[in-house]
Amino acid sequence: MTQPQWEPDAGDVETARVTDFARFVGARTGREFADYHSLWEWSITDLAGFWGALWEYFELGDAPGTVLASSDMPGAQWFPGQLLNYVDQIARHARTDRPAIVYAGEQGGLTEISWAELLGRAASFAATLRELGVGPGDRVVGYLPNIPEAVIAFLGTAAIGAVWSACGQDYSAKAALDRLGQLEPAVLVTADGYHFGGKQHDKRDDIAALRAGLPTVRATVVVPRLGGAVPDALDWNAVAAPEGAELSTEPVGFAHPLWVLFSSGTTGLPKGIVHGHGGVLLEHLKAAALQSDIGRGDVFFWYTSPSWMMWNFQVAGLLVGATIVCYDGSPTFPHADSLFDLAARTGTTVLGTSPGYVLACIKAGVVPRRDHDLSALRTVGITGSSLPPSSALWLRDNVGERVQVNSISGGTDVVSAFLGGVRTVPVWPGELSVPFLGVAVDAWDESGRPVRGEVGELVITAPMPSMPVSFWNDPDGSRYRAAYFEMFPGVWRHGDWITVTDHGSIVVHGRSDSTLNRHGIRMGSADIYQAVEQLPEIAEALVIGAEQPDGGYWMPLFVTLAPGAELTDELKQRINATIRSEVSPRHVPDDIIAAPGIPHTRTGKKLEVPIKKLFQGADPDRVVERSAVDNPDLLTWYAAVPARKRAT
Repeated sequence: MTQPQWEPDAGDVETARVTDFARFVGARTGREFADYHSLWEWSITDLAGFWGALWEYFELGDAPGTVLASSDMPGAQWFPGQLLNYVDQIARHARTDRPAIVYAGEQGGLTEISWAELLGRAASFAATLRELGVGPGDRVVGYLPNIPEAVIAFLGTAAIGAVWSACGQDYSAKAALDRLGQLEPAVLVTADGYHFGGKQHDKRDDIAALRAGLPTVRATVVVPRLGGAVPDALDWNAVAAPEGAELSTEPVGFAHPLWVLFSSGTTGLPKGIVHGHGGVLLEHLKAAALQSDIGRGDVFFWYTSPSWMMWNFQVAGLLVGATIVCYDGSPTFPHADSLFDLAARTGTTVLGTSPGYVLACIKAGVVPRRDHDLSALRTVGITGSSLPPSSALWLRDNVGERVQVNSISGGTDVVSAFLGGVRTVPVWPGELSVPFLGVAVDAWDESGRPVRGEVGELVITAPMPSMPVSFWNDPDGSRYRAAYFEMFPGVWRHGDWITVTDHGSIVVHGRSDSTLNRHGIRMGSADIYQAVEQLPEIAEALVIGAEQPDGGYWMPLFVTLAPGAELTDELKQRINATIRSEVSPRHVPDDIIAAPGIPHTRTGKKLEVPIKKLFQGADPDRVVERSAVDNPDLLTWYAAVPARKRAT
């Protein structure tokens, strides 16, 4: 068996927050938990007991009464009749000795936001929203970089019971409209631009297009970043002043919408995923405090964007009294190890990044422990895709032997993780140590039988409070059921391939569906097709994302050409420019390859999943029933693509 790359010492176990929680439960129930796995077993067999204990442990209010009124999936009913507000849990941590947020940009320097300023500006913004007639259930949307103002706008929105949603400014106006336009928002919060990769990005044209496409917006608030004027807009500093208003929160039901996150849009318009105040609050307290061991005194820095659920999870650091770091620049500018440099400058204790960034550091030959003071760093979190063993061992050798590598795997769907680490369990290279508490995770074969030591579908067999309240504009719940419960009725099928090892850890092999997952950013192929297939030279396109053995991610774009067209360098550049401008730079493919055709099902659906499986080494005769393919001979051509790539 592979040896652990990191093991907890006695001090780690004794001081871990999860150990304290186990003692708390034991004192109230008389139970004894020998280890983490026994605590996990209890947490998934006594759902009401576990989630009720979390409520009491984090002192969220009076005894909750009924915890789980119905355990149906979908449709579980948690904490009926309970009133709360997510923002109240953050307000209780207000303190003066440490900042709430540290902001860093590519221009250098650090800006600290105190707890008083954070809550004062959130209170002012909430008061402004009320003056604009915004109330519970109305939508406030952001088109913003990862700056403190995004956090403040979210908190002000949530405080009054309105619903938040956001896209990063790397998205084009059209891509943002495909998401935010569904919500018919009342207020738009944006910035005139941002800096990334050493360049200034003026977003005023995109803002104008966004406003034109959002007729329900009654006010636009602009954060001045580049000094450009936006007509008929409210100035952020006027509507979110640090003083002058008291933070007053609106009590809402447990399932009252907190925010809407969006799916990647693989099969069309992105799906709006609605999460409730209570479910997110409990899940994020658990994930931050018990699984990640984050609390007061910690500095929590996850490289992310408002488009990605890890932005929402980073805000959870405030729920447990930690300082969070907001950075809106490139992770590799001006140097490959820029994130480690920023971690050193901010005294980061928990740093989050992606396997792709680790691979970039390896290729650049950097040695962070030599070049930066990382003495405060306790944990490196990894998500977005699987971290290969070689990269995990590189982190041990080049970042710190006593730094825990906490790989996690979950999704926007639950705005958290199903699998990850904990401070009391060893870490094996390339593996995720444990299922998270309260997550009844299993690996099933296609017939619904649990499997061990072999690849199976990741399933969740019991409800979680942070499962979606609903999908936006899905009144009968049909799209929600189709997304997760079609393969195994009553059981959540997530779309990942996993293997449960003989020592209880989990290996995640990647997506079993067609979602693109590049460097931790989930993206939809539909956005790319919309952009590329409008070009006159392109007859059709197919984009595939496949995890590579070295931990990288290869995302080629295959195109069939219109009669008389040739795939010249000029056309490739134009394709990339179109994707960059109409979708985002992150959607630009690694390679553009002329293909003899695009295979489809008989009903016309592109064979994204089967082609991805071919690229991961599957047998062409096993990935799909050939009789169901409109041109089965194309499978042979696609199966040979990886070999041709290696030969070049």
